[in-house]
Amino acid sequence: QVQLVESGGGLVQPGGSLTLSCAASGSAFRFGVVGWYRQPPGKQRELVATITRGAVSNYADSAKGRFTVSRDNAKNIVYLQMNNLKLEDTGVYYCNDPKLNYWGQGTQVTVSS
Repeated sequence: QVQLVESGGGLVQPGGSLTLSCAASGSAFRFGVVGWYRQPPGKQRELVATITRGAVSNYADSAKGRFTVSRDNAKNIVYLQMNNLKLEDTGVYYCNDPKLNYWGQGTQVTVSS
């Protein structure tokens, strides 16, 4: 079974930046459309951004102007660059592809002064 692996999270001060990576185990699997999601503490998971195979991206209003999603299809990795982080960006970040019906463990992003 393909495993989703998110990485790059950590503790950062407000105004700082982080870049998250989304990879998948197994040589046969290739990402199609990919969505980035986050789940703030005590809240439901929400969609942050999407990117197509051709690198067309869309963003939630909360992410526009600060986050950039990109991908390297040769490496089969999807990225989420997050700039000017705010306290409300704190949460567990996940990536997924609609072909899959399960989630990875996510990566924790904590924005704190």
